[in-house]
Amino acid sequence: MRRSAAISLPVCAGLVVSAAALCVACGKKGPPLPPLNELPAAPTALVAERRGSTVDVRLIVPATNTDGTRPADLTRVDVYALSAAPPVTPDEVFRHGRKVATILVNPPRDPDESPDEPGDDRGSDEKRSRDAKRRSRPEAQGVDQGTGAQLHDRIDAAEAGSAPARTYVGVGFNKRGRRGALSTATAVSLLEAPPRPSTPTVAYDETSITVTWPEAVPDTDAEQTLAYHVYEPKTTGAPLTERAVTEPRFVDKRIEWGAERCYAVRTVKIVAGLSVESDLSEAACVTPADTFPPAAPTGLTAVASPGAISLLWDASTATDLAGYVVFRAIAPATSLTPVTPSPIQETTFTDQVMPGAHATYAVQAVDKSGNASPLSSPIQETAR
Repeated sequence: MRRSAAISLPVCAGLVVSAAALCVACGKKGPPLPPLNELPAAPTALVAERRGSTVDVRLIVPATNTDGTRPADLTRVDVYALSAAPPVTPDEVFRHGRKVATILVNPPRDPDESPDEPGDDRGSDEKRSRDAKRRSRPEAQGVDQGTGAQLHDRIDAAEAGSAPARTYVGVGFNKRGRRGALSTATAVSLLEAPPRPSTPTVAYDETSITVTWPEAVPDTDAEQTLAYHVYEPKTTGAPLTERAVTEPRFVDKRIEWGAERCYAVRTVKIVAGLSVESDLSEAACVTPADTFPPAAPTGLTAVASPGAISLLWDASTATDLAGYVVFRAIAPATSLTPVTPSPIQETTFTDQVMPGAHATYAVQAVDKSGNASPLSSPIQETAR
């Protein structure tokens, strides 16, 4: 028995040592992991347009980080501008330009903060947790990630002409104040803006509104191009002309009776591929009224039968047609008078007359505004 005990002690001791070694190996710390360093991606769709003494800048706020993760670690987007001869790189604008605006970005919504559903138990722990998150969330002061933002940069009179162009870039900053990727650069002309156009003239017909204005006089720079943008001042401010037009004339097909339309014009000067627009002209407004009758009906024919005469004519192409009025004169009378007391929708009409009656007919089209067309060419027929 003693011999057996002597043999078992070393084995137990070996197991204890092995277990201790294993525990030491499990608790050993590896090399420290680098801290997460998420930087916001670059703002996109940066556009700058100079109108008079103001530059309108638009961009899309990033919604991801430079590594593609989302939401972006983003608190603000700064916009920088540099007045210098192009081309200018985005990095040069950021390092040597000046900050012209800061766009605050709202914190992303907590994905666990789902909206209330009908029938939610207001006293549940989950509901109380959502309410607490809402109360602790800062009030929105800026724009959301992935949405558009717009700003206006003022150009002083002393700055106009100080350099050929001004170039803009945008860049986002995270919660630690570190900047992300720079946007692409976009430039506007700093040359003197063209003169403000005179008030346009507005006229309309039954299909469209036509806007005209005096043609701009070019200055001594032979390399410039003059064009025009037409605006509707009471709307968002975007031009009605997708591209600047070179003729002092614009046709608007969006005619609507009784709806006021207002128009204003900017002259666009283009030099070396960069454009600058003038200040907006005074607006000219018009409220179109439908005073335009439809065309006279055509193709009127008559077919006689015992005690009746049947009429048939071509349908009117007027889009606001209300109907047709049939006129008749039975000999010996020669004056045409209405047979139908109100406009009819059909393009046929049967007139009950005495056998042997000799009648003259004509048809008139009437629109929904009460405008009546001229009479159609008259036609004569004798009932059998």
